[in-house]
Amino acid sequence: MRILALDTATENCSAALLVDGRLTVRERRQPRGHAELILAMVDEVLREAGARLEDLSALAFGRGPGSFTGVRLAASVAQGLAHGAGLRVIPVSDLGAVAQRALGEDAALARVLVCNDARMREVYWACFSRGAGGLAEPVGAERVSDPGRVALPPEWSVGPKPVGAGNGFAAYPELRTAWSGALTALREVEPRAAEIALLAVPEALAGRLLDPEQALPVYVRDDVARPQSSGH
Repeated sequence: MRILALDTATENCSAALLVDGRLTVRERRQPRGHAELILAMVDEVLREAGARLEDLSALAFGRGPGSFTGVRLAASVAQGLAHGAGLRVIPVSDLGAVAQRALGEDAALARVLVCNDARMREVYWACFSRGAGGLAEPVGAERVSDPGRVALPPEWSVGPKPVGAGNGFAAYPELRTAWSGALTALREVEPRAAEIALLAVPEALAGRLLDPEQALPVYVRDDVARPQSSGH
């Protein structure tokens, strides 16, 4: 299994190549210039691993939610690279990537509440549990709301407390205060291509691959995703 993954949904820009369980990664946190940076990172991980784009199994990308410009960039780069190399694509949730990073950092964790800053006084949020192979599995839908509407699944009223992950807790102190007693810890981590590659493996093995033109961003926020009328 050879999967190239990329992510530009946040200020953390990254690329990763997973070849038979071994990861080669590049990562840099910077506010701008991801378009040039991500292509250079892709070249670097391929060269370091001695791999060619055409020989890969699939191309995975962080499909959002996240920065409108960043999520759109990841989808367009994935489309272009996949078209050129004759590859198929695997969209991976950036909230899921954050959950996977938290689970990977602590083998004892079973549940994760992810909250990422969505700007406009809102957060993108979703819940995940540890599934087969230690991979993050969604529990319910991804949402965007004001911090006060974040909630856990009813079935989580019993069992281990979740950890909180993502940059939403730092962006909105009231969120950190409200959840201080319900979470075991807070991990202010961002999505990375490494976790996107890991989450793409079961999708590839199950044959859930898309044609390049289906590499589309997921914004979650309806008013951003909805096309504007010609009068605006």
